[in-house]
Amino acid sequence: MDKDVKNHFEQYPEHARLRLIELRELLFAIAAEFDAGEVDESLKWGEPSYNVKAGSLVRMDWKLKSPNDYYLFFHCQTKLVDTFRELYGEVLRFQGNRAIVLTLSEPLPQAPIKHCLELALTYQQRKHLPLLGA
Repeated sequence: MDKDVKNHFEQYPEHARLRLIELRELLFAIAAEFDAGEVDESLKWGEPSYNVKAGSLVRMDWKLKSPNDYYLFFHCQTKLVDTFRELYGEVLRFQGNRAIVLTLSEPLPQAPIKHCLELALTYQQRKHLPLLGA
């Protein structure tokens, strides 16, 4: 784990840290499964950020101002969140065109989140396809 990201994770309350580590591990597993290449892990805008060459930047965070939620952020000028909303609008919550909002007290919706991360990590190959080829 990147040193700055590790320090950032250590600042989260334990219940949030565990959920964000779960997301991080899922992201790395998907990157390996789809042979997306090396995952660049760093802090961007004060949030743990992940990028692969053929993908779009993914950030994750927990915010004190909404302590019951945690977030997956995506570049707002992509079609990612609009596509996620079309595919999973009945099972996921969104914040504008930039984030999936997850609830700490509920289990991670594995299948939809895995698919959303897959689309983000392969975005450059899919961005021209309707619904990103989903």
